[in-house]
Amino acid sequence: MTTFEIGSTTAKGGFANEKDICKKFNNWEKDSEAKIWLKIMGYDIKSIDSVEAILIPTRMKKEDVEKLGLKESFEELMKFKKADAQIRIIITIGKIIKVENLSLKKANSDADYNQVDKRWVDSYKKIWKFDDDVAFGLKLFTGEINPYSHPEIVGNKLLRDKRRMFLDELPENLRNRIITFFKENKILVVSDILKGRGGLSADWMLVTRYNKKDDTTTWILKDINNVMNFFGSCEVKMSPKGSLYIGRITMQRKGGTPDPTKLQFKIKPCELFKLEVGR
Repeated sequence: MTTFEIGSTTAKGGFANEKDICKKFNNWEKDSEAKIWLKIMGYDIKSIDSVEAILIPTRMKKEDVEKLGLKESFEELMKFKKADAQIRIIITIGKIIKVENLSLKKANSDADYNQVDKRWVDSYKKIWKFDDDVAFGLKLFTGEINPYSHPEIVGNKLLRDKRRMFLDELPENLRNRIITFFKENKILVVSDILKGRGGLSADWMLVTRYNKKDDTTTWILKDINNVMNFFGSCEVKMSPKGSLYIGRITMQRKGGTPDPTKLQFKIKPCELFKLEVGR
């Protein structure tokens, strides 16, 4: 199988909705975009016998996992499953069954952020094994620990937000411990945030951008390794507003409702279109 060269294009009509994308894959014999997507994934259309696209729900029950025939325990799958919309594509070629997991990102403009992962600090601590100091600093950053409950940390500082501390307001040793951890574990962090692990980890990312004015959808489909390389490139550093950049990924306090004190990671999906510039 050879990889199809086109990675993005603009098509007539709107299909940014994950259910519409499922329909396109399930109508692959007649749908032009679905044929292109399958070619990008490396499949020869003439050799395919059947394609079945299944929308993976954000919240899953044990019986949902059992229906998919996945081997991992329910707890492990849920720990590493991506929170965003996913499609599981089952491709049959003769007696060979191939499965491709697709992560879907919708964006309306180049400035749109998209949350790719959010959890409590202790959940990340279990996954990434950082120490108590890093956990403490991150909880001050998210506001899970109110900074004024630790006056020895705040001192005489006038905090920009009384509910939490930005990275540039943390004591230097805590700030440096956090930044150093993400520098040393960048590959692991980027992989878990964008790809996940196990039977529901993402193999591909499809970004769609719908233009209502002319009723067109611009899309880009890239394998997850290219996606991780792209968003993980650039250095780990503090942002001008006191959050953290991990390459092109932004780490910040979730805010809003519910769970405002969770840690979240965000990307701008439309930046992925830059991969096609200069082809």
